[in-house]
Amino acid sequence: MDKYIDSEVNQHVMKLLLHGANVQVVSGKMVYVKFKLKEGIEVSYVYHVNKNNKYFLERIKPYPLSIKEFESAEDVVDLIMEDYEQYKNAVNSKKINDVVSIMKDLHNSIRSFEDLFLNYNIQEELIFSIKNSLKEIQENISQSPKTSSRIVIEKDTK
Repeated sequence: MDKYIDSEVNQHVMKLLLHGANVQVVSGKMVYVKFKLKEGIEVSYVYHVNKNNKYFLERIKPYPLSIKEFESAEDVVDLIMEDYEQYKNAVNSKKINDVVSIMKDLHNSIRSFEDLFLNYNIQEELIFSIKNSLKEIQENISQSPKTSSRIVIEKDTK
């Protein structure tokens, strides 16, 4: 089975090289982490070591989000545990489904806009309109802490 997978990877790499890509195949482990929070809601992550020997972490559920690159696996685990603790609290909110829906909509909007950009010559007016809409959303988000109460979660110091 490994020889078959290696052959498949080599074919894909060759195709990319023929198109001028710089390709580096990194063999290593990919780690999937999943926590079931309550019925219908889970939080899950994937991380792997990249070519620079750094750990790249992404949240997969409840919505996809690239998080960041870390120096060590311990840093990755610390962030996952902190995030998990926040989600354990967040699932008790009556707004959890709305928030997850908004995050998924934002993610889908990014993908749709990229598809639009890559496949169409977008009019300047549309770019301007989208930028203004995003600015309004960002202003709403940045003003929200002034009218919202802060959530404090005790950190486990074990």
